[in-house]
Amino acid sequence: MKLAILDRDGTLNALGDGFIASPDEWVPVPGALEAVARLNHAGWHVVVATNQPGLGRGLFDAQTLVAIHAKMHRQLATLGGRIDAVFYCPHTESEQCHCRKPAPGLMEQIRDRYGAEGQEILVAGSSAAHLQAASELGAQLHMVCTGRSAHLDPRQSLPPGWPAGTRAHASLGALADFIAPQNGASLPVAL
Repeated sequence: MKLAILDRDGTLNALGDGFIASPDEWVPVPGALEAVARLNHAGWHVVVATNQPGLGRGLFDAQTLVAIHAKMHRQLATLGGRIDAVFYCPHTESEQCHCRKPAPGLMEQIRDRYGAEGQEILVAGSSAAHLQAASELGAQLHMVCTGRSAHLDPRQSLPPGWPAGTRAHASLGALADFIAPQNGASLPVAL
């Protein structure tokens, strides 16, 4: 199984002024949903792993989070793509849970649910915490220069804090170009 685990905020959707607390505030990063559809068409199952401390802080409720993700799913479906599942941590940083990234809990839950191992798993995001959470899985680690990493140049070395072996890409679309070229060919799972 080819499994791609994506971060949400900054990778799939633009960062807001604070928390994305309503469906109206959820705006996709240009080209991100098209990239997900291309990964799907190349045989990748796509799952989202996201910290959502706004739930723990009472800034929005679970019903609102479901509505935000429903908007994401609808927009993706119009492009012929899908996200198989959204795993989220509702805890605040002060709760010190095992599922809040950079802790590995969400990544382990996804790995176990899908039965994927090591190089079958591609993990992509714009924050070091997302990739740190996946670093012990033996997954392919990919940083995209959007969201929290928009200031980085994918041709330069990554700053401290990024796991060893992380590959940098200008965007999720550039990652899709690397993984699933538009001519229909796809790279082998083990990169």
